[in-house]
Amino acid sequence: MYLVRSGSERVAWKVAAHRVLLCALLSLPVFCTGSAIARDQNPAGIVGINRVNLAWLTPGEQRKILGDIAASGATHVRLSLSAPVDRSIDAIEIAHGLGLKILLEIQLTNPDYYADEVRARTGFGRIWDIRRLSDLDPGKYRKNLNATLRRLDDAGVTLMAVEPGNEINYSAYNGDLVVFRKPGSATPRRASDIRNRQAFERGLATYVEVARITRQELKATNHSRNAVVVSAGLSDMSAGEADQRGMERLDPQEVITLLKLRGLDEHVDAYGIHVYPGRKAGPKLAGDIRELLRFCGAGDAGKPCWITEWGVANSARSCPLDDQKRTDAVAAIRSVFNDLMSAGRLEAAFYYDWDTHAGYGVWRCGQLSSAGVKAIAPN
Repeated sequence: MYLVRSGSERVAWKVAAHRVLLCALLSLPVFCTGSAIARDQNPAGIVGINRVNLAWLTPGEQRKILGDIAASGATHVRLSLSAPVDRSIDAIEIAHGLGLKILLEIQLTNPDYYADEVRARTGFGRIWDIRRLSDLDPGKYRKNLNATLRRLDDAGVTLMAVEPGNEINYSAYNGDLVVFRKPGSATPRRASDIRNRQAFERGLATYVEVARITRQELKATNHSRNAVVVSAGLSDMSAGEADQRGMERLDPQEVITLLKLRGLDEHVDAYGIHVYPGRKAGPKLAGDIRELLRFCGAGDAGKPCWITEWGVANSARSCPLDDQKRTDAVAAIRSVFNDLMSAGRLEAAFYYDWDTHAGYGVWRCGQLSSAGVKAIAPN
């Protein structure tokens, strides 16, 4: 642990010095925004980048990727707490040492949160097999989260926000929602049509308990007691796409309503949502985003949203990368986000993803693409 932190501090010093030199010689605002001064200011809205599943990499690989992210001017990053947990924590410590503010997504698919005899629901080979949210053991979740937060506290790590769960309104990440043996038939449009409705609703009750435990365990820490608790980022998948995939899903607003009825608002500060609006800029794009985020509130009107994933695809593989169309779409989407942030209905937006997805990644050809620069630019 000491070696990881010491290495992170050395990387952080080099990154900071590199930024100062670039700012002085080239006056590049993208790099200057990542300075310590900029990070101490309160932005109009939080803007960040996703780099999940770092647990699968070596510490050296983690340092290289997180160092590139910090050097790019990014100030906030969404990381995942997944198995193997020790490697996940290594990445969190490195990111903290680089001065990055961390939104930590806790993957509820971790087998450590379930009894040994719990078996996964099948994905029929089209998607991964996954355990049912209703089978999650809150006591095991608390025990494992407590151990993680103690280690982070001992390392002096401060978490900015924590997001327990991911896309629990979609069968890829919630085993209480079924994957049909064959795709093509109509999938449920409302909760009353869910095949295993009782199990799904038990899972929602379990999720609210997970949110409660998360808040309690964070409050017991020294460094992350004031972290924002964000509910699981919900999928924006359309009913038509769900039919094509043969996978159950529900609209985000309906799931938020069902969770609120079970007491979610007592334990979270914001609602998580994912936004993948496509590539075309224009009036329809703005309208679609506003419609999707209609449940996001402000002040007495309700809780704001955090977009914990959003993205625009570019399937090009050539170098240098032609990213102009995606750059235009990203700029249009950011404009809508900025309006919602100004209204207090949206507090954060984290682009998906840095470098792991062939279509959505913005680290291309050894550098941050023009769309990536737009995506992570401060408001």
